[in-house]
Amino acid sequence: MESKQTLNSAMKELLQKNPFRVPTGDAKIIEEHFGNASLGGDQLSLARMEAPPRWSEPFQTPEFDEYTIIISGKMQIEVDDQNHTLEAKQSILVKSGSRVRYSNPFDEPSDYISVCTPAFSPETVHREED
Repeated sequence: MESKQTLNSAMKELLQKNPFRVPTGDAKIIEEHFGNASLGGDQLSLARMEAPPRWSEPFQTPEFDEYTIIISGKMQIEVDDQNHTLEAKQSILVKSGSRVRYSNPFDEPSDYISVCTPAFSPETVHREED
């Protein structure tokens, strides 16, 4: 297991060479570079994610804004009954309090970056039961 790094107030930069691999319980890959899981900070989280083909997660109503940019592949993002298909180089901002579901119903993997403000936490994501 990769170790959690700490950032002290005297540091002016932190080079992240070993992002924290967040356990997901499925084939999705989440590598958090900065945030609660990696550094313990709560201002923001920055993660690279890889969603396998035909992957989906439950709806959620998070207490944070989430910025997502697609690096490769496609993602389907449902926000308050609006369905969006994003492709490489496209991005979306989903505001706090929105009901949202991220999925990859396509036949190829999707690689994307996510920034959450304040930082993602299991306590503030409010995932719905399947």
